[in-house]
Amino acid sequence: MIKNVVFDIGNVLLSFRPSEFFENKNYSEKLRKTILAEVFGSREWKLLDDGAISVPEAIDSISLGSSLRRGEIAHIFNLRTEIMFPLVRNVKLLPELKKLGFKLYFLSNFPQDIFGEIRDRNSFFKYFDGGIISADVKVSKPNAGIYKILLEKYSLVPEECLFIDDLEANVVSAESVGMKGFYTSGAPDITEEVIKRLGRKHLKQYCSLILFPFQRER
Repeated sequence: MIKNVVFDIGNVLLSFRPSEFFENKNYSEKLRKTILAEVFGSREWKLLDDGAISVPEAIDSISLGSSLRRGEIAHIFNLRTEIMFPLVRNVKLLPELKKLGFKLYFLSNFPQDIFGEIRDRNSFFKYFDGGIISADVKVSKPNAGIYKILLEKYSLVPEECLFIDDLEANVVSAESVGMKGFYTSGAPDITEEVIKRLGRKHLKQYCSLILFPFQRER
């Protein structure tokens, strides 16, 4: 029986789609591809998630091998919080799940420097009973160690946890330590799928509190 729901943040609760963001800002296709490959796809980006380097170190390192100038790379880093915005339907799940008695946690690959700002400006974090970001524990998904850290920190039973993530590799890793997994592929409305995974026993109750109000909004 699921008692705890563990959410990834990026593209589960907060949209993070740099390509779309820069397209809307009228960046050329060539420049968008360069930014995605040389900044967001860089080794340094992963090291930031691991808490292994600082942002200035990442910018300096990226600039050594990038076609972008250091100032351009720094500007892109300054836009990170602007790129993120709530996925409203998914966020609406949180208070409803709390009403039904579930414990809620977050588990996300996230750099330290902007997490405080993101947490402070998004009120949905108040619904969480706890959580960890990768940079704080120096381990990032899909390394199985990060799931074990969460389970140990909050004394959670793996089989009682549903883990939700937009990357399949992260879900597979969570399942390898005994958690139930749900791969969303970045869907902006995961309501019905979450309900299905919470079990049939209280499905009618879930639907009355969550699904029907959402259907009326459409």
